[in-house]
Amino acid sequence: MGGYGRTMVLLAGLTALFVGAGSLIGGQQGALLALLLGGAMNLWAWWGSDRMVLRMHNAQAVTAAEAPELYRMTEDLARRAGLPMPALYVIHEDQPNAFATGRSPERGAVAVNSGLLDLMSREEVAGVVAHELAHIKNRDTLIMAVTATLAGAISFLARFGMLAGRGGGGQRQNPLGGLLFLILGPLAAMLVQTAISRSREYVADAEGARICGDPRWLAAGLARLEECKQGRINQLAEANPASAHMFIINPLSGLRLDRLFSTHPPTEERIRRLMALAPPSPAPHTPPSRNPWA
Repeated sequence: MGGYGRTMVLLAGLTALFVGAGSLIGGQQGALLALLLGGAMNLWAWWGSDRMVLRMHNAQAVTAAEAPELYRMTEDLARRAGLPMPALYVIHEDQPNAFATGRSPERGAVAVNSGLLDLMSREEVAGVVAHELAHIKNRDTLIMAVTATLAGAISFLARFGMLAGRGGGGQRQNPLGGLLFLILGPLAAMLVQTAISRSREYVADAEGARICGDPRWLAAGLARLEECKQGRINQLAEANPASAHMFIINPLSGLRLDRLFSTHPPTEERIRRLMALAPPSPAPHTPPSRNPWA
């Protein structure tokens, strides 16, 4: 099933979840209200989820004049991938990380944390950006942004369900239904994010390695990201955990159930698979002669 097919399944699932939750909390009237709200959320998730995620993380658009080296690097990588130049954004966070969004390659955007540019080498940054371009090329970005929107909506419904359960007047609400949805709703969202994100990361790693020209660049980038993540809290990601699956590595600190329901495959396994793609080299830390930035 392609990216658009998976997205449609998700949108249908969201509608069913909204209707079921509405019925559980408020009976027939609640189900009708949830159906209307779910339809509106579907349209918003399809057309506006990419912009919402960028705003959620306070991503600032940058031009070629403001970030010339990053811009040229991304432009060259996009050309190698056969993609139009994506919009570039910088998020002012010390934790090195990055994500891509956009419902189509023509509307693609790559956002990098400032920590990525401060702490990583040119080759490592190129590997990370190539990975994000692979998500755009594979049209993963639409389903990832939609999933972030849906997960956030599920959390909102859980809180709404508790308030409705306490309300009086009109049709009597079901407080037990609200409590169950408060617990199970976010759990269902985490399971959906985990199922979608893990398999796509391996595919994007392999395609990203092809785009940048050397799997070792991305492997080194992943190792550096994991190392530099320690001790650096991504405040915006912690405030918006529904978008965690969009980043190249899990931006969350693991203080809740982040490790149990990690949206990313183990970094060690990703590095192992990338190194298996790398050609033998007598100087593994030396950039290859086909370096596209030379």
